[in-house]
Amino acid sequence: MSLLFTGASGFLGNNILPLLKRDYKVSTIGLTSQDNYQVDISQKVPVLSDSYELVLHAAGKAHLVPKTELEKQIFFDVNLQGTKNLCSALEVAGLPKSFIFISTVAVYGCEFGEHINEDHPLNGDSPYALSKIMAEKFLEEWCMKHDVILSIIRPSLIAGPNAPGNLGAMVNGIKTGKYMSVAEGRARKSILMVQDIAKLIPFLVEKGGIYNVCDDNHPSFRELESLISHQLSKNIPFSIPYRLAKIMALIGDCIGDKAPINSLKLSKITKSLTFSNEKAKHELGWKPMNVLENYKIY
Repeated sequence: MSLLFTGASGFLGNNILPLLKRDYKVSTIGLTSQDNYQVDISQKVPVLSDSYELVLHAAGKAHLVPKTELEKQIFFDVNLQGTKNLCSALEVAGLPKSFIFISTVAVYGCEFGEHINEDHPLNGDSPYALSKIMAEKFLEEWCMKHDVILSIIRPSLIAGPNAPGNLGAMVNGIKTGKYMSVAEGRARKSILMVQDIAKLIPFLVEKGGIYNVCDDNHPSFRELESLISHQLSKNIPFSIPYRLAKIMALIGDCIGDKAPINSLKLSKITKSLTFSNEKAKHELGWKPMNVLENYKIY
């Protein structure tokens, strides 16, 4: 089966492209000379030389807290307009049978909660979340109009070698001795092994649907701290009491961005945020990998 893959040069793409090439004839769209189509889809409609049976759209903007209106607009340029430009190209080259979109659990807008499922309202209001919500809605209409099977997968935090974002920050903090553990790291977070994205694709091609994807265990911060420390041959970070962290956070609120912790950061690392993967397991027969057993930081 022929597969068109956007975002193949990113963290996700680098990890799953070799797996995809085992089962599919893959062509890529991206910004590097290694891509079959070297084009910025946020700026222009790509010209495709072939039609494809399957599209995996993973190109997107994430892992940035925008500080200016221009930085906010980039999310919509990449995540929404990039999706529209891709679909315009497909209309010319030939419509796929199936389209798989990599969205995010950020669309729910939840800072805390447990076992949040796909029926939860899409309350995300950050530029990242809003741009993904708008891309989802556009694709739902476009795929219905053109009779294309649509799958939207909403991954939680993704684990894999050299992971970006919060997990990468944890690794770097423990590595440099600048990581601060709070309240014994009891809060839990949903995480997904990056390889599971590739393993999901065969289940989605014929069926479609919207699915949260994460592992079954929802590791605690302390479990992740221990795993990462062991792989780095470092001591497990000392955990400071919540009351002390609260005082530091209040001071951080006054200092600004340079503070190591503020009230928002404290809330995120002391409140659990987990998502339900039951729909994907039940409807697709998918079995996620265990993050604590499989995650390697490099």
